[in-house]
Amino acid sequence: MTGSPLPWWMSAVVYQIYPRSFADANGDGIGDLAGIRAHLDDLAWLGVDAIWISPFYPSPMVDFGYDVSDYCNVDPLFGTLEEFDALVAEAHALDLRIIIDWVPNHTSDRHPWFLDALTDRSNDHRNWYVWRDPRSDGLPPNNWVAAFDMSAPTWTFEEASGQWYLHLFESAQPDLNWDEPGVVDAMHDVLRFWLDRGVDGIRADVVHCIGKDPQLPDNPPELAAIPHSALNDVPVTHQRLRDIRNLLDSYPGDRVIVGEVYLLSTDAVATYYGNGDELHLSFNFPPLYAPWSEPHWRRCIDSTVHALAPRDAWPTWVLSNHDNPRHRSRYDAAALFRGEDPASVVRRSELRARCAAVMLLTLRGTPFLFQGEEMGLLDAVIPPDRVVDPGGRDGCRAPLPWDGTDHHGWIAPEGIEPWLPFPDESSTRNYASQRDDPDSVLHLYRRLIACRRRHPALSLGDFVLFDAPDGVLAYRRTVDDEVCAALINFTDTTVAIDHHFGIEASLGRAPATVAISSDGSGEGSPFDGRLLPDQAVVLTT
Repeated sequence: MTGSPLPWWMSAVVYQIYPRSFADANGDGIGDLAGIRAHLDDLAWLGVDAIWISPFYPSPMVDFGYDVSDYCNVDPLFGTLEEFDALVAEAHALDLRIIIDWVPNHTSDRHPWFLDALTDRSNDHRNWYVWRDPRSDGLPPNNWVAAFDMSAPTWTFEEASGQWYLHLFESAQPDLNWDEPGVVDAMHDVLRFWLDRGVDGIRADVVHCIGKDPQLPDNPPELAAIPHSALNDVPVTHQRLRDIRNLLDSYPGDRVIVGEVYLLSTDAVATYYGNGDELHLSFNFPPLYAPWSEPHWRRCIDSTVHALAPRDAWPTWVLSNHDNPRHRSRYDAAALFRGEDPASVVRRSELRARCAAVMLLTLRGTPFLFQGEEMGLLDAVIPPDRVVDPGGRDGCRAPLPWDGTDHHGWIAPEGIEPWLPFPDESSTRNYASQRDDPDSVLHLYRRLIACRRRHPALSLGDFVLFDAPDGVLAYRRTVDDEVCAALINFTDTTVAIDHHFGIEASLGRAPATVAISSDGSGEGSPFDGRLLPDQAVVLTT
């Protein structure tokens, strides 16, 4: 490729850390910053380029850190600001970039701003939140429903002042009023605080919600049951994002902003890239809900390409995160429901997760890995008495098993259990055992990431889908004179890829060599034209 250097985040592999569940260094059963520092070498060994750390700010933990009570500090559960600074320095020494979560739409109801707003209608901070009088019948100001509990309104009545306040999520997460200049200034100062400490990027939580229609109109009846956070899409947000982008661009080093724009349309999400002057990246959520089906994935890819191409916007790809069931658990949930043999289903789910890893790390765009997917983890089974999350997301947030001991590498004084149970299979499916096993999912991820580095076509190249047998997704990646291809078999049968489908022609030369195989077979050998059930390969020439 020619021209000026491209931003680092275009070719990066980003690894998401949910700090409560990554690693515990002090024995209280909750992961912390020191635990992350202790495993930076492991992440560097895996080969990722950046880590995104979910919220670690002081918080009452109603929504486990997404209800922030102090934007410019570290919750004592996780450590101190000094430990955060040490984490940044040690990560940078290993060529790992740091992205942190920023929660601009709402605060905790324990934040000093909101506590001040409660004291008097005329208080300076009152207008930092969204307040409205009741309707004439005393009901909330509109028909918006909240996330998590779609039977609940997005409004809570505050008896002392006789007004309702807006919260698109939990009642303990009042929405900030970005129409108030003081809010904009304060939130920009939060960004400067962390950028000045050396972070390389920001993941902006539900950033599409920082603009609201000032009329706060009812949602149409046909949409009234959908959480308003998935519908909120107003023009004023785009100017606010341009201002935020200008702030980040004023810092050296290609600081990046990744937006969570949780809207129902990929075309709508694409508008939040602006004309290269709003978000650098925006999460693309359809893959989080796509079943293991070639037509579904082809539609996800086509819709993304068509939505982003006119803006020359860079895609993102994600299989799992802290808000959704792990993809290995998702891909065979229907089979378990039908009563198929659990052992067969579990085995098949790993094969499919391996294929998905090949796809994730070879599609055009920036891939985001969620901690534990590199080990092929399933969701944990959470007993009713251990459920803690208001959104039912505990299973995917279970602690990472670092070894096969009883406490899986977590420091565990007698009587202290981690905050959630470990996933099933942790005695054998853990970091230590997989690092010792060259055939493990962990080593597959490491080989894939290394292959991306060796072959720029896989990270920065052009992307073209080409014909393949039914149930097989096939695409070519090219940059300059380098050509690679990926073939993913979504079926449970062996598929012949004969000359009719033009693999050699698609690669531009023959023979094709298997650079990566999802099951490890045939790597380094010529491709024999066969894809096994639930197998994926990366081909080079």
